[in-house]
Amino acid sequence: MNHQGHRVWAEVDLAALRRNLRRVCARLGGGAQVLAVVKADAYGHGAVPVARALQNEPGLWGFGVGDSHEALELRAAGLEEPVLVLGTIIDDEVPQVVSHDVRVSIHSMDRIQSLAAESERQGRRTRVHLMVDTGMGRLGAQTPRAVELARAINASPWLELEGLATHASASRPGHPFIDVQRDRLRALSDQLEQEGMRPPLSHFSNTAALLGGVGGDLPLVRPGISLYGILGPEQQAVAPDVEPVMSLRTQVVYLKDVPPGTPVGYNGTHVTTRTTRIATLPIGYNDGFAYRLSNRGRALVRGELAPVVGAVSMDYTTLDVGHIPGVAVGDTVTLIGRDGAHALQVPELASLVGTIPYEIVCSVGKRVKRVYLNRARSEAPPQAGSKPSTNAEGEA
Repeated sequence: MNHQGHRVWAEVDLAALRRNLRRVCARLGGGAQVLAVVKADAYGHGAVPVARALQNEPGLWGFGVGDSHEALELRAAGLEEPVLVLGTIIDDEVPQVVSHDVRVSIHSMDRIQSLAAESERQGRRTRVHLMVDTGMGRLGAQTPRAVELARAINASPWLELEGLATHASASRPGHPFIDVQRDRLRALSDQLEQEGMRPPLSHFSNTAALLGGVGGDLPLVRPGISLYGILGPEQQAVAPDVEPVMSLRTQVVYLKDVPPGTPVGYNGTHVTTRTTRIATLPIGYNDGFAYRLSNRGRALVRGELAPVVGAVSMDYTTLDVGHIPGVAVGDTVTLIGRDGAHALQVPELASLVGTIPYEIVCSVGKRVKRVYLNRARSEAPPQAGSKPSTNAEGEA
């Protein structure tokens, strides 16, 4: 498949994604199954292609999404695996959630009543997961109320209490509060069991809990960012073999030789100090290349690092490539990923702009073409000075 028509594209390595899932499963020792989190369009990677790539993997139970629209997108694409809305739903979403066999997280008595009524109207039983707040302080019922909700679910012939869950609030492996939350969830589970309620699926382990060795003894784990190979330094230290799945690339569309004293970009925030060459790239903050990378970011051109100069605008970014021989219009530019001996990864960009890695990939815009690959791990990365890649499996 020829990508030379793409101004900006994100390469998504589905083989690396599957290898990351297998590494997660290997940590579980054959016990828990994986609820793969594909919310926020699979963290910008594309929920439907990601789910299709994972659906036949051993150890996968199903998919976790953020809202009902994401669940229905998977159903519309023909995915029949369990799908759980990890967040909340609103009243208008209830009919389609019931009719499409979407699991729902329960946080309130009102939602129990609306789901039960709609399930009865459709003659379909709905499976629900009771969410308890063990310290996140966001969604989820506190323990006394959670017991009341469990009783109400159990009493309804139209609802099935399939799961009991909470949300680990720490993002750092080994954080002591993760153990506190696990113990609170277990205590509630014991209390429900004393009343004859035994939801078969308990779960709370996100990437941080899982990498810290907590929660893998429960029936489900919920890895998100680790599946996509985007880990901070503390996470990478305990999961060094996780592979980044996304690379973000564009190409040089214009070159200009300029003298010293030339202002570049809005408000002239960069002024050249020598005769140099400015490369214009057709990517800007609308595509997910943050404005805060103005005069701070870097890119790879012909395997060499080139600084971002001037302000990142909505549609364009400029680089100083005066030190790189032979740069030509059409050359591939790597903003995330590897080219030659150098690599630029998501955590580095996140650190530069003062955010978390999640925001970087989730911000990759809609007009960035996703190109889906299946690379062997030993396959060489794009070579310096290459034109846009041509070894794709498909596009979205």
